[in-house]
Amino acid sequence: MLEVEMKFRVPDWAPIIAQLSEWGAVAVPVRKDTDHYFSAPDRDFAQTDEALRIRRIGVVNYLTYKGPKIDTATKARVEVELPLADGQDNAATAVRFLSGLGYRPVAVVAKTRLVYQFTRDGIALEACFDDVGAVGKYVELEAMTEQEGYEAARAVVLRTATELGLTEQEKRSYLRLLLDQPAHKTPTPYSPTLRGKRDKDSSPDKPS
Repeated sequence: MLEVEMKFRVPDWAPIIAQLSEWGAVAVPVRKDTDHYFSAPDRDFAQTDEALRIRRIGVVNYLTYKGPKIDTATKARVEVELPLADGQDNAATAVRFLSGLGYRPVAVVAKTRLVYQFTRDGIALEACFDDVGAVGKYVELEAMTEQEGYEAARAVVLRTATELGLTEQEKRSYLRLLLDQPAHKTPTPYSPTLRGKRDKDSSPDKPS
């Protein structure tokens, strides 16, 4: 699948949410995402424009690979996502698996995410309102598509951003923004957020 995405710095979400509501967008419950990013033993992901992470949403875990961007205007890129077994213990096992292959932790990006889902011109979209702590508050517009639907999805994402009045585009990833923070420290291989007490029940949403 291709992920077609644009990200904007938006300190005040209210006008955007109001417009989405007029369009009939549906909000899903607020969730907390914790993304554990890794470096590769055989190449520099910062140079190849790739990413590998374990995402935790409640008790649910995903392993995600993102390929190089093919369109800088929308940050379109291949995304391959693999569901993992639920729970902290299984997330920690995945970390040990990657570490055994030579992958090393780079950073942990934690954010609170509010998602609005809607459709425009037959394209399913998500507007993600992300509070990334000291990194700031952002709105991401996202669409997932097969290759043959890429041009249509790209056009809808670009037009939707314009109609929502989103102008302050941020092309850096949350990982890059975090690493650019002066106080950032590289996590240990077994991050405390992947260890400790067993998870409590929760109802996570689909990641994006």
